[in-house]
Amino acid sequence: MSKVLNKRMLLMLLGCALLFGGIFAFKFFGRAMMNKAFDTMPLPPATVTSFNAEIQTWQENLSAVGTLRAVNGVEVTTEAQGVVSAIHFRSGQTVDKGELLVELAAEPEKAQLQVLQAELRLARRNYERIKTLHARGVTTEADLDNARSTLDQVLANLEVQRATIDRRRITAPFSGMLGIRRIDLGQNVSPGEAVVSLQQLDPIYVDFSLPERHFASVALDLTVTLATDAFPGKKYSGRITAIDPQVDSTSRNFLAQATLKNPQQHLRPGMYADVAVEINAHRRVLVVPRTALVFAPYGNAVFVLQKSEQGDGYIANKRFVKTGEERGDLVEILQGVRAGELVASSGLLKLRNEGAVIINNENKPPASADPHPENS
Repeated sequence: MSKVLNKRMLLMLLGCALLFGGIFAFKFFGRAMMNKAFDTMPLPPATVTSFNAEIQTWQENLSAVGTLRAVNGVEVTTEAQGVVSAIHFRSGQTVDKGELLVELAAEPEKAQLQVLQAELRLARRNYERIKTLHARGVTTEADLDNARSTLDQVLANLEVQRATIDRRRITAPFSGMLGIRRIDLGQNVSPGEAVVSLQQLDPIYVDFSLPERHFASVALDLTVTLATDAFPGKKYSGRITAIDPQVDSTSRNFLAQATLKNPQQHLRPGMYADVAVEINAHRRVLVVPRTALVFAPYGNAVFVLQKSEQGDGYIANKRFVKTGEERGDLVEILQGVRAGELVASSGLLKLRNEGAVIINNENKPPASADPHPENS
């Protein structure tokens, strides 16, 4: 009896194993077929905009690193020693030439001025009296000379005292913008001590150096374009106003200076600047938009669009390129693309090599080499 039960149990277990094995085999086969179907399913074509790589004529530029400098810029200092009695400016204020900035206490000097004014009145009366007597023949020529000399000495002392008092009044030597105040009310200052920085910001200079091989190409009044890290994307234009006649014997560079208008006072003395000098020369370059480039550590690339073999669309082929100068929205291509070839100019994130694409230029991004300089 037990043998019969064991045989039935074995048969039941074997049947369950066959049943569940068949179920698992069916599911595995279905999943494998589904994955195979997805792997062989073609990806939908990506939509991009296009640009024909073209030849343009660019004006030749000389690049340099410059430093901005104020046309007039000084540290306003004191000429006399004394206690600060009045401050007539605020930090960052714009002032005019001759405007009073600081006054030092000058009570003793003013009192001495009153003494000298009294002496002047007495010396004048004595001179006029002796002059009258000399005309009548009562006094000698020596008496008249002594009276005149005394009057001149008092006048000279009076001018010296007035100059001493004026030295205790600190004024702006030119119009410009003040910096941060360096002194406080009641402070005892010494001669030569800095009071505040004063900078004339409009116009403004940029000083830059160029290699000696470009000396013959650079001339006065050439256009200069300037860019700073402080205002990314903005360009400022000016003209060369001075060229140093001496070439540095160590670096073999020569110094040039350009003047730029700065009405909005964006540019400040001491700023670093990228300078481009437009010389009287041109060159032909092959360009594509910046948006057409795929930047990577191992090399930059573009997607060249070519007609598919069926003729019903385009295929994107990734091609590595060597780039050159950048101007505005365009990049110079030195190697990797030929003139007239069609490249993808947007939608690159959706592209893959040898993938199908659809070209739609309705919302094509603009591309221009004009940096739109700001005449400031």
